[in-house]
Amino acid sequence: MQQGSCHCGQIAFEVDGDVPQVLECNCSHCSRKGYLLWFVPRASLRITSSTQGMSTYKFNKHVISHHFCANCGCAPFGFGVGAKGEETAAVNVRCIENLDLNALTRIPYDGRNA
Repeated sequence: MQQGSCHCGQIAFEVDGDVPQVLECNCSHCSRKGYLLWFVPRASLRITSSTQGMSTYKFNKHVISHHFCANCGCAPFGFGVGAKGEETAAVNVRCIENLDLNALTRIPYDGRNA
């Protein structure tokens, strides 16, 4: 199990599993924020804090709910639906505690032209 949070700790979460690889998207949103995304089934992510301070941003096709902290602005995860109709969570692994980012395999994704 991995634990993480936004910068100020107002939004905290747990997610089951080990991070095998991450997606590095070049779309206008992900590239500006520096996201490294790990996609898991939605049921694998549990929010362990209040959601009262959580805001949501949708853009482009409005299919992913990008959640972020209204206090510090950090965006630890987003929720959406996968190609097969399954509920998914996109975890920003930069928000996971004690994760060696240099050890991760980064898979480039051309979100700018998707």
